Amino acid sequence: MRFLLDENLSPLLAQFLTTASHNAVHVRAAGLASAADDIVMNFAREHDRTVISADTDFGELLARSSARTPSVILLRRQGNRRTAQIAEIILANLDQIEAAIDEGAIVVFDQTRIRIRRLPLDQPSSDL
Repeated sequence: MRFLLDENLSPLLAQFLTTASHNAVHVRAAGLASAADDIVMNFAREHDRTVISADTDFGELLARSSARTPSVILLRRQGNRRTAQIAEIILANLDQIEAAIDEGAIVVFDQTRIRIRRLPLDQPSSDL
């Protein structure tokens, strides 16, 4: 899979995902340090990347635009987990969320569950 990691996440997460055979780039490495969220979203859409972030603004942008892409993985309440643990959680669940991401979705990882909201956001959500 192809990922674009938001600046609120450690660049180490991109390294963990790349080591696991995924194409992951941090916004800093893409020349998007301090870029506005809409610019990050446009870059992800143009380069067919799923955004990984802890910033709920990406969901709001998708809701306002009724867009079907890019997909977003939103990491909520992960403050007590180290970067390696977050990578393990994402990687352990990719098989379950890959189809949704390919079709367009916001996938929310919180401490106890995973929620999937299909894009555009006027469609029903599901929990894993």
